[in-house]
Amino acid sequence: MTGTQRRQQLLDVARALFAEKGYDGASVEEIANRAGVSKPVVYEHFGGKEGIYAVVVDREMDELLTAITASLSTDMNPRILLERAASALLDYVDSSTDGFRILVRDSPVASSTGTFSSLLSDIASHVEHILGVHFSARGYDAKLAALYAQALVGMVALTGQWWLDVRRPRKEEVAAHLVNLAWNGLSNLEHKPR
Repeated sequence: MTGTQRRQQLLDVARALFAEKGYDGASVEEIANRAGVSKPVVYEHFGGKEGIYAVVVDREMDELLTAITASLSTDMNPRILLERAASALLDYVDSSTDGFRILVRDSPVASSTGTFSSLLSDIASHVEHILGVHFSARGYDAKLAALYAQALVGMVALTGQWWLDVRRPRKEEVAAHLVNLAWNGLSNLEHKPR
């Protein structure tokens, strides 16, 4: 196995282990055992458990942030924008369950970056910019875009965490209900949203 292949193997093993047991429950020894290598190989590639965890988290954050920001565009109808963003998060939860489990756990690494909350903050910044454009175009106070961005991102993210474990209703239906609530508000909910 080449060094690159070994590194990827260790990342795959560590990702599965962190998703299964969390950071505190995983050990370099178990990563090495599952990969069929000695502990020094893990230390050589990543310096230790914190190093391999940081790489796993960074990759997951990049994947999720890319998926969500790719779904956001200022020239899109706001309702479609909301549908695409909610669907992007739920698609990630569905296709990358282990990755999402890792992201929503508290990060043991003491920093302001590399955590789920910092990822949500980055996403909210993108949403704030887009909402600001739409608010201005419709005569609303663009300064309130930050508040609405936080509310929308928080609603979708917490629902994604809930859906991670229950998986009902179908993700398309969950996205439709999120959009229904955000778009219509509680006083105008549709009975059967699409």
